[in-house]
Amino acid sequence: MTRRFREVAERVLDSLLDDAPEWALDLGDPRGAARLSDHSAEADARRAAVLTDALGSLDEIDADLIPEGDLVDLEVLRARVSADLWHTAELRPHTWDPLLHSPGEALHTLLERDTLPLPERLSALAARCAALPDYLATARSRLSEGPGMSRVHVETALAQADGARAMLVSGVPALAAGEPSAASEVEPAREAALTAVEDYTAWLRGQLAGATADPRMGERDFAAQLWYTLDSELSPEALLVRAESDLLATEEAIAEAAAEYQGAPRRRGQVAEALSALADENATGADTVRPVCADALMHLNERVRGLDMVTVHDDPVRIVPMPESRRGISVAYCEPPGPLDPRAREQPTLVAVSPPPADWPAERRESFFREYNGGMLRNLMAHEAVPGHALQLSHAARHTGGTRVGNALWSGTFVEGWAVYAEEALARHGWSGNHREDLALRLVQLKMRLRMILNAILDVRLHTGDLTESEAISLLTQRGHQEEGEAVGKWRRAQLTSAQLSTYYVGYAEVSDISRDLAAARPSLTERQRHDAVLAHGSPPPRHLRTLLGL
Repeated sequence: MTRRFREVAERVLDSLLDDAPEWALDLGDPRGAARLSDHSAEADARRAAVLTDALGSLDEIDADLIPEGDLVDLEVLRARVSADLWHTAELRPHTWDPLLHSPGEALHTLLERDTLPLPERLSALAARCAALPDYLATARSRLSEGPGMSRVHVETALAQADGARAMLVSGVPALAAGEPSAASEVEPAREAALTAVEDYTAWLRGQLAGATADPRMGERDFAAQLWYTLDSELSPEALLVRAESDLLATEEAIAEAAAEYQGAPRRRGQVAEALSALADENATGADTVRPVCADALMHLNERVRGLDMVTVHDDPVRIVPMPESRRGISVAYCEPPGPLDPRAREQPTLVAVSPPPADWPAERRESFFREYNGGMLRNLMAHEAVPGHALQLSHAARHTGGTRVGNALWSGTFVEGWAVYAEEALARHGWSGNHREDLALRLVQLKMRLRMILNAILDVRLHTGDLTESEAISLLTQRGHQEEGEAVGKWRRAQLTSAQLSTYYVGYAEVSDISRDLAAARPSLTERQRHDAVLAHGSPPPRHLRTLLGL
């Protein structure tokens, strides 16, 4: 049965990868590098049939006859196929979310990663460029037949389309310059793609006036989205109650930290004063964000090693500006090498940081830099790099299972949960052993904890209720002590995504509980041994990690 399961699992995974060549290439599988996904209505019908057959094949596996690791792979794969089927047959986001048709995703990995030798990369890039006119024609068709788009989705898609245009104007020619013989293949395709992107951008701009759809998912769809995203039975109602309770507890904790930071008794308004003083003492600007992040990363590599918190592998990590085609949703992200690429460890993990948009007024830009002051950037690097995402994903890259499922299918709940947990673990140890610096890190980490909890509250209340923008901004700025620019950005992000903002809070709670229970079950483990054990199984949903750890 084990052999049969592994054959079925690999076949189902290959089907998923073949259906989404952009995602496959991100993972390091170049077999579909010259193709783009087919988002036509006919392809959706075929996709639904394939996914239904895949579920049937997985259901035929007797779970009692396969080893524990394979059982987890079975459950993870079944959950992914079920989610894809629901999205395809019921949610149908390609008919209302233009971000899913972003032309930049067709080009980004081929420009940024050397998964293939340069001549093959350029050939694949030319093929994808040549396919973009039909791809974007399909996008217009699907979005025109759908229930309508929201303004925030169209505005963000326009900004990302401008980024794709920049890739075609400068990125593609710069890469092609390294192989002049490819010009005859690349240049006509690039020109056709550029025209198609400009036409699509004009079409999107023409949709703005009529983009009046509500971006809220509604109770039923959000509950399903939360189920598939978290891989948990936690309901939106239960999540909201738990988060609001933890918000009160965290407000108490940050009030105590602020009093200690100021060396004064607790009083009303003290948290805001302490955070304002910290921003003043650690001011940043357009030219200093990346250097501060780079210095923080260098320090964190040494600090985490010195504390013996968790094994830090020597895999390279680079701080880079976020590509324009990916801006508009988050301020930073971590992009590791594709885990299916056999040369993955030779390539750097990229931590991309987004500057404030150029069209923001001066006041909004100043607000951004106050939010992302030096103290906050230190904590951001702990989350995105070490001991957070980059470190966790370097451990995950070393995981080997009976199938590739554990390498290809990550739980966002675990990935984000570990990163938030890692922030807190570092803050307990301190930034450097200097009391003032350690207090500053503790203060911003608690502010980030408030943000994490409010993310979940905002996520649920927006998509299942009638939360208004003014109410959301007030909640984030007053109880979360966020700058207005950050709050406005988070409001946009909550509208553009659903359930993802809840992964931080739920994942943190579950990873924290696992670490605590593992310490109780195996008291002889050092902190490093315990954390290495938590990270030794890839990036599975936390409930399955419990099984793998014998908890």
